[in-house]
Amino acid sequence: MSVIPNVLAERYASAAMKSIWSAEGRIVLEREFWIAVMKAQKELGLDIPAEAIEAYEKVKDQVDVDAINARERITRHDVKARIEEFCDLAGCEHIHKGMTSRDLTENVEQLQVWRAMQVIRDKAVAVLVRLSNLSEQWKDVTLAARTHNVAAQTSTMGKRVAMFGEEIVHGFGAWVSQMDRYAVRGLKGAVGTQLDQLSLFGKNAETVAALEEKVCSHLGIPAKWTNVGQVYPRSLDFAVVSGLVELTAGCASFTKTLRLMAGHELATEGFAKGQTGSSAMPHKMNARSCERVNGFHIILKGYLAMIAGITGDQWNEGDVSCSVVRRCVLPDSFFAADGLLETFLTILDQMGVYAAVVDAELRRYLPFLLTTTILMAAVKRGIGRETAHEVIKEHAVAVSNDLRAGMISQNDLLDRLAGDDRLGIGRSELQSIFDENANDTGMASEQVAVFRGMVSEIVGRFPAGADYVPGAIL
Repeated sequence: MSVIPNVLAERYASAAMKSIWSAEGRIVLEREFWIAVMKAQKELGLDIPAEAIEAYEKVKDQVDVDAINARERITRHDVKARIEEFCDLAGCEHIHKGMTSRDLTENVEQLQVWRAMQVIRDKAVAVLVRLSNLSEQWKDVTLAARTHNVAAQTSTMGKRVAMFGEEIVHGFGAWVSQMDRYAVRGLKGAVGTQLDQLSLFGKNAETVAALEEKVCSHLGIPAKWTNVGQVYPRSLDFAVVSGLVELTAGCASFTKTLRLMAGHELATEGFAKGQTGSSAMPHKMNARSCERVNGFHIILKGYLAMIAGITGDQWNEGDVSCSVVRRCVLPDSFFAADGLLETFLTILDQMGVYAAVVDAELRRYLPFLLTTTILMAAVKRGIGRETAHEVIKEHAVAVSNDLRAGMISQNDLLDRLAGDDRLGIGRSELQSIFDENANDTGMASEQVAVFRGMVSEIVGRFPAGADYVPGAIL
């Protein structure tokens, strides 16, 4: 039977992320979980031979997915098939005592989520380090900043990087906070009352509580649920996927802006040797990696809508309508986010700014960009704000139309304003205003410094991600 690949996993996700969510990887995690439960049960007095635990440990890495799938076709129950396979390999039957299927699957799925969250966290740190470095590198590169995608005022490329970077900082803070509060279901039994474990241990509640603590310690997740039923609340899955959307939103906005800049030849995401932009148009150097980041973010928002469908829609227990959604959403959301960050890191490592084109655009628009400063000078001279605004607008629009029509080749706004008695500001004074403010980018430099300080604090707490290097992307 032909195998249809998971495109997100095989084409875009890193080896680390694929390892967490692979069928083989999950089966090994489940077997390790069963062994951890057995060890804890034995330590707390349950009669489980040490030889049996050793037998399971010897074969836990012997994973035959095809054999397990063949069993499932008979049992029509995935967990039962995996129990049978593991027991046959070990030659004994001591796993899954006092457990329901959800005691296994809920905890192991949460362990996968938890480990995937750590991968995403560290890659986000790497993103912020690169953004911090670029904001410093380009903090003095003055450009024509835009609102509504129209040139508005002067700013710097460093400030532009820091603007999107600070959004990622806030998303990162929410992500870390969620990790600090992330709670595992634990061993709760069929309806959450831990009845079967109590029956195993002679109704000794303290022993059952100690068992759960040992099992949760094996998982390494910081908190646990107390009042759950067969499944943990699916609002937790929604929070995780929502966190991925929020964390990567700044990346997507950055790449959308970089695509616009690349279209005007102001910047590039990089263009590798041998790369082809278009099969038909040899000159093209498309911002295809930026486009990919934007596509990944659309995918994430789609999965957020999917997981929202089972949030607040939970019956007493989990059911298959919930399972089929989560089997798609949980791994694929992390594959998409992982691919997005891998691609974004590559962009940040390879992108560049075309300083000459940036400067040419700035010179074209600079008289327009200083109109707010000229407006303030007019107001200080006692001219009514609305009158001054109308005069400046009239000439600015006329100059803009003449430039577009090819009637003039250079921006002569200052000359036109100097010749209008309604404004009452001479040419030399207008030139002085222009010269004094041409490189004025407000608080941009100070704002970049604040952003860099934020990143420095994050690196101090999570240094492992700072030096991460992305793998090669297609």
